[in-house]
Amino acid sequence: MEAPVIHHGAMFDTNELVLNMGPQHPSTHGVLRVVLRLDGEKVVDADVVIGYLHRGIEKLSENRNWTQIILLTDRMDYVAAATNNVGYCETVEKLLSLEVPRRARYIRTILCELQRIASHCLWVGTHAMDIGAMTVFLYAFRERELILDLFEEMCGARLTYNSMRVGGLPQDIPPGWDKKVLEFCTIMAAKIDEYEELLTHNRIWLERTKGIGVISGQTATALGLSGPPLRGSGVAKDVRKDEPYAAYDEMQFDVPVGTAGDTYDRYLVRMEEFKQSLRIIRQATEGLPEGPIVGKVPRLIKPPAGETYHAIESPKGELGYFIVSDGKSTNPYRFRVRPPSFCNLQGLRTLIKGHLVADVVALIGSLDVVLGEVDR
Repeated sequence: MEAPVIHHGAMFDTNELVLNMGPQHPSTHGVLRVVLRLDGEKVVDADVVIGYLHRGIEKLSENRNWTQIILLTDRMDYVAAATNNVGYCETVEKLLSLEVPRRARYIRTILCELQRIASHCLWVGTHAMDIGAMTVFLYAFRERELILDLFEEMCGARLTYNSMRVGGLPQDIPPGWDKKVLEFCTIMAAKIDEYEELLTHNRIWLERTKGIGVISGQTATALGLSGPPLRGSGVAKDVRKDEPYAAYDEMQFDVPVGTAGDTYDRYLVRMEEFKQSLRIIRQATEGLPEGPIVGKVPRLIKPPAGETYHAIESPKGELGYFIVSDGKSTNPYRFRVRPPSFCNLQGLRTLIKGHLVADVVALIGSLDVVLGEVDR
């Protein structure tokens, strides 16, 4: 009987491993599925699979009148509902050639920047927790709670606000609300230093973020990235500066940019945005003009036939609305959203190639996506 021949190369299986990360995974920030192709722990390639949270908001909006759509926009980026509201209302106002009173524009600016801070608080807390830092999450949610209290006093809700109307605002600020906003600014300014003390020079944080997910400004622009992921790569593009809306043309603020285009730079950009948002809120609150809070809006909104696109700078990046009116109906003929989370997610495959599985969670977090906005 012949002895069996042993092939030494057959002892180890060298095939690539395909690993499903999600769609029910705590660090995918929603219902996101990433199909990873691995060589050991190194990511060779990845497929980003979306659509698990699709609710057809665009088609729903085409069957609602112009005012009813406002509360549907709340449900896209549900941690930044006020900016969704502003973007939509300003698009309809552009279509109607409607003048919004100056006081309303100032209050909108305050609400947008409070929303940016609340969104970034949620981002820094969850991003740090993904990487392993628990304390920051508790700190950041403590401050976010103060903003939600202000929103609750302003419009009665804490998450989906329905806080704007075409032509202005549904109601003026409550008595003493502006003073509470300024008190919050003082509290928040001190708390940002606490976040930085915990993370910015932390050795473990630096090892997990520096040099991870480097993307050049040119590549980021080509992929359609916007907001902090684009500015982290050194591109100073901000809709608030480039095409001012609300009262941003009357505000003094800087646009922070990174140099390396890595996860650490995207973190630093958002930390500086905290400070710039506080700067804008103080200016708008202290200089709040008197006057009406809503313009001359017809009882039945029926824009003339035409189409328009309008973009704002949401906490995640450029949020744009494309709306078509046929001039006859009280509903939009076509309603289309350009969500920053969807466009920024296009960069994930480029970012994670060549990194380890452990870095994937850090990179998803550095993009700050909300799946309600990606899928709609």
